[in-house]
Amino acid sequence: MNNEQKETMIRAYIRYYNSFDMDGMVSLLHEEVRFRNVSNGEVTTETAGVEAFRNLAEQSAALFESRCQKVLSFRFHEDQVEVEIDYEGTLAADLPGGPKAGEFIKLRGFSRFAFKDGKISAIEDRS
Repeated sequence: MNNEQKETMIRAYIRYYNSFDMDGMVSLLHEEVRFRNVSNGEVTTETAGVEAFRNLAEQSAALFESRCQKVLSFRFHEDQVEVEIDYEGTLAADLPGGPKAGEFIKLRGFSRFAFKDGKISAIEDRS
């Protein structure tokens, strides 16, 4: 895949994410996709395989009334793409020990995407 194809796929993934379209998101993923979320330097979530990813995505979607990732920049590396993201969302449910339903969350972070066989094979979100 060239960089233009990777960017197009990442933008589609984010579009599906923002619209809570799990089928669309999963359609872009490699069967053996690996996902990891890192917050404040600590791994908070990790999955392997498309079904585990779908389960996590559905659980996460249920926590939000609305959510939106906005791409600020792309950095292309040999085997991955790093995307700077502005994230905001309104919670639909209380988070354990954290914000409550109805609260607005805003943060900036990075997502790293890797590719295999024309699909997204790894995603790492860092905030």
